[in-house]
Amino acid sequence: MPFWNPWHGCHKISPGCQNCYVYRRDAEFGKDSSVVAQTKDFDLPVRRNRAGEYKLPGPDIVFTCFTSDFFLEDADAWRVEAWQMMRQRRDLHFFMVTKRIDRFRVNPPGDWGEGYDNVSICCTVENQDRAEYRLPIFLEAPIKHKSIICEPILESVDLSVYLSPAIEEVTVGGESGDQARLCDYAWVLDIREQCRKSGVSFYFKQTGARFQKDGRLYNIRRRDQQTQAQKAGINLS
Repeated sequence: MPFWNPWHGCHKISPGCQNCYVYRRDAEFGKDSSVVAQTKDFDLPVRRNRAGEYKLPGPDIVFTCFTSDFFLEDADAWRVEAWQMMRQRRDLHFFMVTKRIDRFRVNPPGDWGEGYDNVSICCTVENQDRAEYRLPIFLEAPIKHKSIICEPILESVDLSVYLSPAIEEVTVGGESGDQARLCDYAWVLDIREQCRKSGVSFYFKQTGARFQKDGRLYNIRRRDQQTQAQKAGINLS
């Protein structure tokens, strides 16, 4: 699946940002992740080859703005053009994750209405405090495809009152990296049960580096974190 990162860089705004993977990766190259700039791929969705064909062919899911936040303040002016490209490429499905759902209504497309069919927006909630702040806003927002992402999950989180039919899926995952905080399997199973009762799909994405199950702590290598989560066999569709 292709990635489209129209801009790069972000600002940490909540506990889930503490060990941001973008900051970790940029630090390896001496790059300052707090500097936000357009990338060379800004116009990737509408770029064409010499034959006039799109270089990013459809149909496909495009992971959008995964090295920043689509609703970042610094990108307000650029986002107008980004929306236009999504409107033009109806044959692609743009999938994005945000911690800034409270800025969703800044510079929306004029024809957005109840949302574009080809755009999925996922709201990240890493703890109960962020769930209670972000999810009421998220549920009220006119978005056709909504999902909740608890990654990195930092504590037990009660999502039950927010699991309306509008929510297509909940994804849960632990934190990766050398400074990863604990992911307790009990938290994962609790959210799974909330989803089961509400009839919402559930996906356990990754264990994280520090994974606790039945009181025992496991240090999971990065390459094994997703495969171990899948071996649990607890996903709900």
